[in-house]
Amino acid sequence: MASGHMHQTDVVIVGAGPVGLFAVFECGMVRLNCHVVDVLDDVGGQCTALYPEKPIYDIPGFPRVEAAELVVRLKAQAAAFRPVYHLGEQVQALEPLTGGFWKVTTSKGTVIQARAVIVAAGVGAFGPNRPPLAGIEAFEGRSVFYYVTQREAFRGKRVVIAGGGDSAVDWALSLSEIAARVSVVHRRARFRAAPESEARLQALAKEGGLDLVVPYQLHGLEGADGQLTAVTVATLDGDVKRLEADALLPFFGLSMSLGPIADWQLALEHNQIAVEAATAATSKPGIFAIGDIVTYPGKLKLILTGFAEAAIAARSAYALIHPETPLHFEYSTTSGVPTA
Repeated sequence: MASGHMHQTDVVIVGAGPVGLFAVFECGMVRLNCHVVDVLDDVGGQCTALYPEKPIYDIPGFPRVEAAELVVRLKAQAAAFRPVYHLGEQVQALEPLTGGFWKVTTSKGTVIQARAVIVAAGVGAFGPNRPPLAGIEAFEGRSVFYYVTQREAFRGKRVVIAGGGDSAVDWALSLSEIAARVSVVHRRARFRAAPESEARLQALAKEGGLDLVVPYQLHGLEGADGQLTAVTVATLDGDVKRLEADALLPFFGLSMSLGPIADWQLALEHNQIAVEAATAATSKPGIFAIGDIVTYPGKLKLILTGFAEAAIAARSAYALIHPETPLHFEYSTTSGVPTA
C-alpha cells in the first residue's frame, strides 16, 4: 500500500481485477513501474467481491481454478515488479499536464503523475440491485447478503435464495450440499440459467434436496437486531407464504455504471470505452483501456482476452514513454523476469 499523497510513476492502472493485475506484470516485463488504484479494499475485482469460491474453467493451464486462487496467483506474479497499490480509493479526476503527463486524483486526495494510464476497471462501478423490501437495510451484511464470499458461512442454515439467473441457480446447487435447507424463490417456473444447471436444479427439487417456491416474489422480512427469522413471499394474486430463514440471498443482478470514468471525455460506445484493438489506445493519447470495460469489433468478454489486451497495452505504453528506444521483442523464456 502507498504512503503519502504525491507520487510519480510510469503507468497508473485503474482497476485491480485479474486483468489489471496481469497488466502490472506485463508492464514490468517491459520495465515500466506501476501504481494501481481500486475502489475496493482488496485486489481481485469481481473475482474477490462476487464469486471468490466459484470455479473458472477457461484459464489456460488450469483445468479448474477458483476465482480467489487465480487472484492470489496473479498478485504473486505481479509482486516481482513491486507495484504500489492504492486500495479503497476511486479515481475521481484525470487531467492532462504539460510534458505528456497525466494527473490522476483519487477520492482520498492521492495525486499520481504518470506518462500513461491503463483503465482496467471491469464493468466500472457496480453494486447489487436491491429488492424493494421495507427495512432490508437493517439486515444487510448480517443475514441478507448480495454476494457469497464464504460458502461455509451458510453451513447448517436455512437459506432463501431469490432470483432466476445463473448466480441464483449456481448457489442454490452449491449451498444445498451444506445448508440445513435451501428455498429458491422465483416469479416464474422457468429460470434464466444455463440449461444444464436448471436441469440439475429441477432434478434436485424433485428429489427433495431443495424447495422451489414458484411463482412467488419477495414480500417481507421478519426478524430483529439484524437477524432474520423468516421471509414472506407472495404471488401476484396475493397468496402469501412464510419461509423460515436464517439468511436471504437476493440475486437480481448488478447495477453497473462507468462512474467518474464517464466524465473523462473518452469515446464511448454503449457505455463502454472504444479502443483500437491493435494498441488498446482510447481516443485520448496516453490513455489505454483493457478488459470488460472496452469494446472493439470482435471483442470477447473473457478474462483471457483481457490478459492479451494487457500485453498489448503495456507495449503501447512503452512505445509512448520511450519513443527513442524501440522495444526488442523477446519471449519470457528468453528474457526471464527483469529485475524491478
